[in-house]
Amino acid sequence: MKKFRNLFVKEVKELLSKQLIVSLLLMMAMFYFIGLMTRREAERAAAAQKIAVFDLDRSGLSGQMLAGLQGMNFKIEPMTAATTEAAVEAAKAGETNLLVVIPAGFGESVGRMEPKVVETYSFLRNFSIVGARTSAIVRAVLEAINKVLSDNFLKAKIPETAPEDIKSPIKSRDFIVIKSRMAEGSASAVTGFVTSQTVFIPVILMMIILYSSQMVISAIAMEKQNKTLETLLTVPIPRTSIVAAKMLASGFVGLVSAFIYMVGFRSYMGGFTGDIANAPGIGQVVQKLGLTLNANALIILGASLFFAILCALAMATILGVLAEDFRSAQSLIMPMLILIMIPYFVSMFADVKTMSLPVKLFILAIPFSHPFLAMQNIYLENYNAVALGVLYMAAFFGVMVFLAGRIFSTDRVLTMKLRWGKKKVVL
Repeated sequence: MKKFRNLFVKEVKELLSKQLIVSLLLMMAMFYFIGLMTRREAERAAAAQKIAVFDLDRSGLSGQMLAGLQGMNFKIEPMTAATTEAAVEAAKAGETNLLVVIPAGFGESVGRMEPKVVETYSFLRNFSIVGARTSAIVRAVLEAINKVLSDNFLKAKIPETAPEDIKSPIKSRDFIVIKSRMAEGSASAVTGFVTSQTVFIPVILMMIILYSSQMVISAIAMEKQNKTLETLLTVPIPRTSIVAAKMLASGFVGLVSAFIYMVGFRSYMGGFTGDIANAPGIGQVVQKLGLTLNANALIILGASLFFAILCALAMATILGVLAEDFRSAQSLIMPMLILIMIPYFVSMFADVKTMSLPVKLFILAIPFSHPFLAMQNIYLENYNAVALGVLYMAAFFGVMVFLAGRIFSTDRVLTMKLRWGKKKVVL
């Protein structure tokens, strides 16, 4: 038992290297940063949006329009300049991202129901997703202006009828149903909310699996290159114990990776759901539909991730045996990369349920597909699908352990090599 414990500790030290720990901590920090940035941007989006206005008309109608914009969460910054060009230069030198120019004669033209052009100047200070928010502000301002003007006109012409009843005589109520829960709201808004929470998950998970697999393959290749594996096999320890120690060490490393992943993921989710109850429009809908991750959901997701990492490490152990030296081990990560990229793109751009049966079986046969699909299934309360995925990954891991045991029980563990040439595998 002491020999097995020493062997287990040796394998853990080799797998749980400083490089792996640093990469996992960096991943957790990345999660925290994304969550913090998302939380801050959400707070900025909910705050009053500042826009500069150059009013050349100065009529009662333009004043009403500005008052209406202020009532729609816009902070008006009046501009004083001799010309429109001067106003543009002054706004560009400031911090605002949008300038609205109200032309002279605006009130008279609108009073005669004649269209009048209102100019908007968007200052793109960067091309990030945050910078693109300026275009959304432009659309919101124009919609607000049209709403204020049309409402004022309809109130003046037909004071006994509400403007909304005239512009939208047909009313609709949209409901979303998920299992036994129902809430009134927009399906596209809920879908966008869930997508915003899960878009980075496959990327981070793919990084963890690839990096940990690369570490295992490289470690075994170094053992073969330095002849330490050959020395280890001559020690009076059953080879099944050697395999068990490697797999248990892989499982321990997988558990640590999954734990760190879930800690970082919880911080990441806090950026989207930290104050969801106060989120305008979507917050109450999401809560009624139960689209929030509780402790049980996080445990289920962690279990799916844990077994996915176990499968990756078990496959990496077998691939590492095929490496001739450390240099050749670098190319053996390619099969793992292919098996990860297929479900990665499928989970982001397609629905497995709508695929043909052969394609669906092929996708589900890849063990890494199940953690990519786990988030969607958890939100939709398809816990049976998540549980079956975990059971399948556990069975897949068992098969990999059996194959590794068969390989390590013979001398092929020292002679197996993968060469890219006429001879593929040399026994």
